[in-house]
Amino acid sequence: SVFLVMTNPYAHTIEPLDPQKPDHKFFNLKKLKDPRYDQLPFSIRVLLESAVRNCDGFLVKKEDVEKVLNWKVTQSQTVEVPFRPARVILQDFTGVPAVVDFAAMRDAVKKLQGDPEKINPVCPADLVIDHSIQVDFNRNFTKLFFCCLEQTPFNVCFHVLQKNQDLEFERNRERFEFLKWGSKAFRNMRIIPPGSGIVHQVNLEYLARVVFEQDGYYYPDSLVGTDSHTTMIDGLGVLGWGVGGIEAEAVMLGQPISMVLPEVIGYKLQGTPNKYITSTDIVLTVTKHLRQVGVVGKFVEFFGPGVAQLSIADRATIANMCPEYGATAAFFPVDQISIHYLKQTGGDAEKLSYIEKYLKAVGMFRDYSNTAQDPQFTQVVELDLSTVVPCCSGPKRPQDKVAVSEMKQDFKTCLGAKQGFKGFQVAPERHDVRVPFQFNGAEYSLSHGSVVIAAITSCTNTSNPSVMLGAGLLAQRAVKAGLSVKPYIKTSLSPGSGVVTYYLKESGVMDFLSQLGFEVVGYGCMTCIGNSGPLPEPVVEAITQGDLVAAGVLSGNRNFEGRVHPNTRANYLASPPLVIAYAIAGTVRIDFENEPLAVNSQGKEVFLRDIWPTREEIQAVERQFVIPAMFKEVYEKVEKVNERWNSLKAPSDKLYTWDPSSTYIKSPPFFDGLTRELQTPKSITDAYVLLDLGDSVTTDHISPAGNIARNSPAARYLTSRGLTPREFNSYGSRRGNDAVMARGTFANIRLLNKFINKQAPCTIYLPTGETCQFSEFEIYTSPLLILAGKEYGSGSSRDWAAKGPFLLGIKAVLAESYERIHRSNLVGMGVIPLEYLPGDSTESLGLSGRERYTVIIPPQITPRMPVDIKLDTGKSFQAKMRFDTDVELTYFHHGGILNYMIRKMSEN
Repeated sequence: SVFLVMTNPYAHTIEPLDPQKPDHKFFNLKKLKDPRYDQLPFSIRVLLESAVRNCDGFLVKKEDVEKVLNWKVTQSQTVEVPFRPARVILQDFTGVPAVVDFAAMRDAVKKLQGDPEKINPVCPADLVIDHSIQVDFNRNFTKLFFCCLEQTPFNVCFHVLQKNQDLEFERNRERFEFLKWGSKAFRNMRIIPPGSGIVHQVNLEYLARVVFEQDGYYYPDSLVGTDSHTTMIDGLGVLGWGVGGIEAEAVMLGQPISMVLPEVIGYKLQGTPNKYITSTDIVLTVTKHLRQVGVVGKFVEFFGPGVAQLSIADRATIANMCPEYGATAAFFPVDQISIHYLKQTGGDAEKLSYIEKYLKAVGMFRDYSNTAQDPQFTQVVELDLSTVVPCCSGPKRPQDKVAVSEMKQDFKTCLGAKQGFKGFQVAPERHDVRVPFQFNGAEYSLSHGSVVIAAITSCTNTSNPSVMLGAGLLAQRAVKAGLSVKPYIKTSLSPGSGVVTYYLKESGVMDFLSQLGFEVVGYGCMTCIGNSGPLPEPVVEAITQGDLVAAGVLSGNRNFEGRVHPNTRANYLASPPLVIAYAIAGTVRIDFENEPLAVNSQGKEVFLRDIWPTREEIQAVERQFVIPAMFKEVYEKVEKVNERWNSLKAPSDKLYTWDPSSTYIKSPPFFDGLTRELQTPKSITDAYVLLDLGDSVTTDHISPAGNIARNSPAARYLTSRGLTPREFNSYGSRRGNDAVMARGTFANIRLLNKFINKQAPCTIYLPTGETCQFSEFEIYTSPLLILAGKEYGSGSSRDWAAKGPFLLGIKAVLAESYERIHRSNLVGMGVIPLEYLPGDSTESLGLSGRERYTVIIPPQITPRMPVDIKLDTGKSFQAKMRFDTDVELTYFHHGGILNYMIRKMSEN
């Protein structure tokens, strides 16, 4: 590092932060003496500091610094710049395949006579295990596999959390042992054990540095993560965003991210929210607004006096849903409220002192009331917080906001509308069908819109004391008013950290949440990721018998089809208090303004407005009960408190010994036959189309994370290996085994393939016209393509949505547009992302998908160049190759980013 500093052309900007501590230095960007700096958006200043500090003339060059500094001009020129984040964060669904890749890469480097230990993280990497736990048990002790009839109701409730955690370890022991091996075999990798909380809340409350102090230098904290909602940390003023696991692995190995210097949309907040408005209402409003503005591939930076009205938890909620409005990052620069939050969460006084001092010295500390600090933005859009109304989003996409006052009518409209994002195509004569059923000896009935899942879950909301305490206060008032939740509704509460449980108990509202069925069922993503567990069998039978559009209501960030639960076709995102309200009502077909929430045992009508707490009431409880001692007590033992994790045994070998009998961990075939020599890219000749898809196909459609259906190809494979359905676990937990994941590609039951013209996880084998499932991909001897519409690959940043198609033989995807992370993942796997030229589409070009396609790849390729596509019908057209940077072209020539890293690490 001393050599790098000596050769850094910006070494003259280095100075001590405190003259009394000459060994603690920083690169003072003010010493560049360039007037352009003070006009840069604060998020771009973070990119600039990284470029200046890491300028070595090789990976980061002096001209890269100039490109960033000249952002006002270069933002519109598709300029490529490198960025070296300070750290990487992972969760276990994406972390396991990353460690599998690292283990396989070590084997590949060894085969090429390189040093396998070069495959090792060079920057800090934190992996939080939070995606494995499922809601197998809730208030009714609803069970997937077994029953403890001798338990009393009191003991049942008491043991719900313990039972879910026990089953989590029973299912995932092999995965956890593998991760523990990884934490020993690789330097700079820290594991946060299961039961600690949700990755993004743990990051916000515990892992965030805000300012790094390392090797004698101060610099801004920044990160990328293998989860799209990594952006939540932007709410604290730490620049971060989600990337695919493949790209994150390269960053961990020291490769900078090659990115197109983004435009920055200034989002001006002004006004004060209504006293009944929650942060969830604000973020759903922002999500819909920014989707309409169009911010894909751009940074959003918040400013204006309204920002000062928002707590860090509120800002983090807004930043969390950045992927849902399509931006790369959603940045709130650090201000005095950020420093107060760090104090509240137990931050060390000395550390807080240098954080504030450093950020002020480099011009990165914000005063939102000072308009003189407002930087120049690409575009400014505004939101008056006083105009926000209570709302939900759904029934199938997070950007489809619905005002609570309009929910009843909106659902009715959706019932009859054509099948689509806002339609279920239910015949009018069936809109009011009711199906009776028995549950626990009592008679009930379900209809369209009946709530069967009500989950307070997800990093988006459980990190925010205002909405969690708001839910608790509403529960308290509901219980005192004599209200209850029907017992067949699957209720759950999965906090993002132990701190939440702490303040809910201390404030006295936990007992009331429990009485309504919102027991703590685990610490993890749970329902939001699709780990919702089973519904009671009588409920499933009633839904199936009536072909009902049953509803799930969750305080999450994703509600794509088939994600939350196979039996909830309508899923609405809502604030935690609204989750409880809809659970009490038992239906989403209710007008809260004009209809009572319920009628209590005394026959009194109770309206939602009668029990809804105000922001002032919530804030008073928060000030009293959310205190630094809670955070210190929870997090000082977070890495050691899980005895099951502590007792796990793991080998200490640097090379992993693969177990051929394992169904969880398997050496992937990605590097089979890899040589030092590059292969010249070839044209794709006479490719068949495997699927013809529409708009907004999500990574959940491509590579689902939830349960493995018993009639699926993956289930048949696991059965052939001697497993019972009880042992299948989820697709997400099987991401360390390519044999399962290839068979799980396009296994979502809500996949709408135009070849089939109905929702089903299958396609047509074009040579014969036979309908087949995707496990039968081996019958194709020709290369394969996918046709798609707009926003292909939206949703989660899962690399298996690229790895799976790669293993199926997909050579290219031809779409109208891509979500950012998924396009990068395709590039990372060597799959060509082709984009129709403006105005073109599958429909406008008259493509049936039954043609055979030849994509002409020229010898010399440049970023975003058009290529010719010829059909066997004689027709031809052009499409753009979405390799956006020279570095991405380099990855393509190597057959993918991991192949590139292996060859690089194998060099002497």
